[in-house]
Amino acid sequence: MYVIGTAGHVDHGKSTLVKALTGIDPDRLQEEKAREMTIDLGFAWLTLPSGREVSVVDVPGHERFIKNMLAGVGGLDAALLVIAADEGPMPQTEEHLDILNLLGVDRGIVVLTKRDTVDDEWLALVEEEVRERLVGTTLVDASIVAVSARTGQGLGDLRREIDLLLEHTEPRADKGRPRLPVDRAFTIAGFGTVVTGTLTDGSLKTGQEVEIVPGGLRSRIRGLQSHKHKVESVGPGNRVAVNLVGLEVDDLRRGMVLTLPGTLEPTTRVDVHLNLLAGAPLTLEQNSRLDFFTGAAETAAQVTLLDTDTLEPGGSGLVQLRLQEPVALLRGDHYIVRRPSPGLTIGGGEVIDPYPRRHKRFNEETLHTLRTLQRGTPEELLLEALGNIPQEVKAVVEKSGVDVAVAVGTLGKLIASGQVLQLNGPASSVLSPQSSALVMSAPAWEAMMKRVGTLLGHFHHHQPLRRGMSKEELRSRLAKDVHAKTFPHVMSLGVSRGMLGEDATTYRLPGFEPTYTPIQKKQIERLMELHESSPYSPPAPHEIGMDPEVVASLVEGGELVKLGDNLLYTRKAYDEMRVQILKAIDEQGEINIAFMRDLFGTTRKYAIPFLEHLDEQKVTRRAGDVRVRW
Repeated sequence: MYVIGTAGHVDHGKSTLVKALTGIDPDRLQEEKAREMTIDLGFAWLTLPSGREVSVVDVPGHERFIKNMLAGVGGLDAALLVIAADEGPMPQTEEHLDILNLLGVDRGIVVLTKRDTVDDEWLALVEEEVRERLVGTTLVDASIVAVSARTGQGLGDLRREIDLLLEHTEPRADKGRPRLPVDRAFTIAGFGTVVTGTLTDGSLKTGQEVEIVPGGLRSRIRGLQSHKHKVESVGPGNRVAVNLVGLEVDDLRRGMVLTLPGTLEPTTRVDVHLNLLAGAPLTLEQNSRLDFFTGAAETAAQVTLLDTDTLEPGGSGLVQLRLQEPVALLRGDHYIVRRPSPGLTIGGGEVIDPYPRRHKRFNEETLHTLRTLQRGTPEELLLEALGNIPQEVKAVVEKSGVDVAVAVGTLGKLIASGQVLQLNGPASSVLSPQSSALVMSAPAWEAMMKRVGTLLGHFHHHQPLRRGMSKEELRSRLAKDVHAKTFPHVMSLGVSRGMLGEDATTYRLPGFEPTYTPIQKKQIERLMELHESSPYSPPAPHEIGMDPEVVASLVEGGELVKLGDNLLYTRKAYDEMRVQILKAIDEQGEINIAFMRDLFGTTRKYAIPFLEHLDEQKVTRRAGDVRVRW
């Protein structure tokens, strides 16, 4: 699922376009219908030619309702920048484009509406003007589509263009930490309180316990809807309506965030990187007062400039914002700042640290830390350096670029929390930046174990008599993902956690045992009877019609010891012969083939291969015609 939103000047036909595309009138308020002007957020949805479903957020274009617009453009996958063909870019076109740019919305389509009111020459001039304005913005490569909602001209092209745009847009990642910035809260008779928003960072499901932040309100999800269809669960990147148990609508307000209990804390101080628009009509000074917008939230803020005396239009800097009201956000969230009066968007950027201490201005240590965090938190940088393969601690620390002491301490915390796994060596070894201990991110290891389980399950299905897949075969199957030197350590953790079974040469799924048919069981009984009657001169398996797969299974299980293609001993007989041979050597200093033949009442056919086998195992050593200890 994807969410797209409109943007553009008032009266340029955003709501009319949405209705023409979707068949849904996004203007839901009586006042909007009476004034024929969008005042608050509107919502619709459509199915594209590919079958892809898309949510649509329609925003007001009038400058007096810019705060409502800002509450709706968080979490967009793409934007439709709507410009009337008969007027071209206007003041709110400019401000809305600045907002999209500051929020990092880098996928979009420019829609020239009212195509039926202009000729081709005028349309070409407007397209040229739009192209010039897009230079230097995130939408510089956006396609331009001309449409008429009145006649339907170009609507099919627009649907196809949206489809193409989203085809190359990555779906929202599920980070296991759902956040739903609340943009509406209302009551439905018979159901109770409902909140809506665009879900990010995780999934929600019916019956789940949730928390509203700020406020610390606890509730449970009674029901979920997406596009007015009841669903049991919903993933990130969806417009969602959540029916909550035990909360009154008066307890809620736009800008709160619905999340899982204990996963998000509100803050009244935030470190940010601030980009001041080149067209901003002011120089930002220490203690300037601004309006701060993030997600669906807004609050007043006061500025502490950390690395400069003043911030000029077009400049950027490190800033701490002191918020009048608590806000729930995370590192990397985008935000917008506006001049309070007269209201105007002047800048924005990304959150570096949502929970900072109060900083002294121009402190080099603070500035160094913030510039490092701007690239990512130590945790994120270390996890990025780890990637999906096992690596030595010293390599990860070096690749991360994080201060060594901070990196080692952070890596220890990641191991303690289970986000990173240590594959070998004592736990204390990670405390050294030069440690050769192997570490691997938990999700990467779990993904590898899942693949290993699939490979072993497939092997067991097709080879039910084999105890497991040979270690070398499994290693070769995973050669692209794990180096031969680290492979045993990766597997060892799986064995210690009960996810794998292991013997000297194979891996298997836990609890797996070969299953023999009744005929095969009779073959095994017959073979063992013959071995018992003649333990030192056993029959060759093919002489009694043994299934080769059954023989291989018995060898893997250690019940038979294989000395050659046609020579196998029971484990008991093999061990007895080995012990007696070594005892004889210790007593006599040496033995020969004749002695062994007489010792076990066998023939050269059996004596020679057995002694050669002991030579290969470096138990004995041939010296002329005799054997001595190795």
